[in-house]
Amino acid sequence: MQTVGEMLFAEGAAKSFAEGFAKGFAKGLAKGQARYVLRLLARRGIPVDAKARRRIQSCQDIRLLDQWFDRAWTASSLAEVLGEPSE
Repeated sequence: MQTVGEMLFAEGAAKSFAEGFAKGFAKGLAKGQARYVLRLLARRGIPVDAKARRRIQSCQDIRLLDQWFDRAWTASSLAEVLGEPSE
């Protein structure tokens, strides 16, 4: 039979594991999505400079990455994909 302390520890450990798993999963999902944004841009012949590459690779916002991916299908420039004003 577990003591109250042992049960609370086990509950806390399970919660910590679940939170860590969720964060790791989200981070991996974002990393994969960023990879596909960059891959699609490369396949379409749209150049990506080092600064933009770092921005895309470091993005953790899945919704934003999804927007970039969708735009990358039809955009004619990196600025269009990232939603930046043209120079």
